[in-house]
Amino acid sequence: MTRTRSHLVLIPAYNPGRLLETTVGAALAQWGDVWVVVDGSTDGSHESLVHLKEPGLRVIVIPVNGGKGSAVLAGARLALAAGYTHALVMDADGQHPADRIPAFMQASAAAPGSVICGEPVFGPEAPLVRLYGRRLSIGLVRLESSGRAARDPLFGFRVYPLGPLVRVLEETPGGRGYDFDPEVAVRLAWAGAPAVNLEARCAYVGRENGGVSHFRYVRDNLRMMAMHVRILSQLCFQRRRAQSA
Repeated sequence: MTRTRSHLVLIPAYNPGRLLETTVGAALAQWGDVWVVVDGSTDGSHESLVHLKEPGLRVIVIPVNGGKGSAVLAGARLALAAGYTHALVMDADGQHPADRIPAFMQASAAAPGSVICGEPVFGPEAPLVRLYGRRLSIGLVRLESSGRAARDPLFGFRVYPLGPLVRVLEETPGGRGYDFDPEVAVRLAWAGAPAVNLEARCAYVGRENGGVSHFRYVRDNLRMMAMHVRILSQLCFQRRRAQSA
């Protein structure tokens, strides 16, 4: 287990169920500083974390659910105030590989101005509809970022430089829900933070094994569409202004 004064693991959690303790325990086995941002959870899952009794574990409770981006922003601000410079963000539901934390942190230390992005390796259990459905977002983000953002903008296992992350989130009202991962991928590329892509296993955990999904097909796909419209509109405006200058 490694501890530094620069890098920590940040886990946003909204009603993740019984897998939260397993996920946090696995992260702590790889990295000494792990912060959990409880984003208005009502299932009591975070209460079991007190039994872990790890000095590097911090649980931050937000009383009202604001979405993944809001939880990450809250945790990132507190981490910056505490002197950290980088955070590896991972999901609370067991999909992301805790055993890859040290390699991602090492890559971040070698390239501190970059975003270390997980490029998912899917197992046979991954639903085909999910794999095909993400192709549109991948293509749009590639267009919006001129190919400089994460190769898979929907995969949220990433190490962020905290200063640029907080700045780009504070400059836009978007990126607070499921649109967080692709929106910050584009905006950090615009801000000059290059993406370094590393392979990372992605596990789909079924309900029978405690898996929980809060994704709502219509609502969240509409939110994604609105995010891409917003980004493309801003990109077109910037290009027109540059041409007229």
